Amino acid sequence: MTEDSTDDGAGSPRVRPYDPDRDADDLRALKRAFEMGLATDTGGEDKPAKYEAKLTDEYAERYLDWVLWCTKHERRCVTVVEADAETADGEPGDAATDDPALAGYAFVLPQQLSMIWDAAVLNELYLRPEYRGTGVADDLMAAVVALAEDQDLPMDRLVLDVDQENDRAQAFYDRHGFEQWAEMVARELDGE
Repeated sequence: MTEDSTDDGAGSPRVRPYDPDRDADDLRALKRAFEMGLATDTGGEDKPAKYEAKLTDEYAERYLDWVLWCTKHERRCVTVVEADAETADGEPGDAATDDPALAGYAFVLPQQLSMIWDAAVLNELYLRPEYRGTGVADDLMAAVVALAEDQDLPMDRLVLDVDQENDRAQAFYDRHGFEQWAEMVARELDGE
């Protein structure tokens, strides 16, 4: 096993650092799926339309620029999982489809930003639906925790924001030892 991958010996998908030269298009697609999942699974009726409106090509480019900036500071802060040649249900994959070559990703903010929360921050964790429940998310979380433990933090803590309505995510994070720490509040901004 190299520092860039995890392998349980059972042929599980490979977990490795994001490579902007080969992964950018797939990460863009996964980010879109992550955002639309948030929009449709939690929040009010107008949330999907608001998220859809923000997911422009310009937004995607800004996101990929942000990812590039973060990975220049810490190459492991975006970790990806390569999709299997077979789908998670055991059926052969179809290379001619538009399915991304990545099954999912995790995004931990680099250490340079740890002063925002005085802790390591898991910004995003997403898996394509067909990979959920396969153990791949556990591999991603192991990579997240390893990176967080390597960061020089004001507080030895890993934090994330998870919607209270997202029962599946809540159960996953509970299983990995996360506990309620604070409540986040927000307000709309009037600026146009």
